[in-house]
Amino acid sequence: MTPITEVEGRRLTLTNLEKVVYPAAGFTKGEVLHYCATAAAPLLAHLRDRPVSFLRYPDGPDGPVFFTKNVPPGTPAWVGTAEVPRTEGPARMVLVQDLASLMWAANLVTEFHTPQWRADAPGAADRLVFDLDPGAPATVVECCEVALWLRERLAADGIAAYAKTSGSKGLHLLAALVPVASEDVSAYAKALAVEAERALPRLVTHRMTKSLRPGKVFVDHSQNAARKTTATPYTLRARATPTVSAPVTWDEVADCDEPGRLVFHAHDIAPRLERYGDLLAPLLDRGRAHALP
Repeated sequence: MTPITEVEGRRLTLTNLEKVVYPAAGFTKGEVLHYCATAAAPLLAHLRDRPVSFLRYPDGPDGPVFFTKNVPPGTPAWVGTAEVPRTEGPARMVLVQDLASLMWAANLVTEFHTPQWRADAPGAADRLVFDLDPGAPATVVECCEVALWLRERLAADGIAAYAKTSGSKGLHLLAALVPVASEDVSAYAKALAVEAERALPRLVTHRMTKSLRPGKVFVDHSQNAARKTTATPYTLRARATPTVSAPVTWDEVADCDEPGRLVFHAHDIAPRLERYGDLLAPLLDRGRAHALP
């Protein structure tokens, strides 16, 4: 019998709880749901009011992986949605605003990806993001070196940066902004990526060209574009094991001397929340947002 549970007064049908989603770790769909419930408070805080793109992997990371941006068929009427502009015309996307909606979405088996703007002000970015992506043989260790440089450079402009793992190979830097046009944030981020390449020419490229990336860190500034999304803090990733896009301290970034030190799995997050709280909580405080130079 398909389990039906009640979450905050909403009846949910949960399916295939014993199905192994991450074969390399023996991690089941039920454990995916348990993780999302455990990390619900900070995960919901970072999802709130941001239209969600789902990167679905219902048969695990080795099966079909596909983006769902529009409201999926069968979405319960009580799940929040928002109309958002697109070049091809307005579309309706999901807003994950409460625990019941989060558990419904987790039952789809998905990564959560969100834009740098809120649904009530599309195109007005309130976050800056850099995606630091290492080209082998570079690793997250080199990403950390670049992150420390960018942190100081942003601080020179009065902007406080925070870091999280990508949940894959790299690192994400984020900062809270007084809302401003995404085009302006994109231009600023590109200028800093170019500056980073000039300052660290043997370590950084600001261009996506594959031939330029081996042994370097690609400072991807493009995710500041209004149409782009980034893995939401605390989301599980569709990788071989249940890795998480996890906030990290700057001491952890500075002390990273081998890649395994910045790999976090679902079971690591509750102890980290107990120890640190939400390291990205300052991003949620509009009073701590910075004006773009």
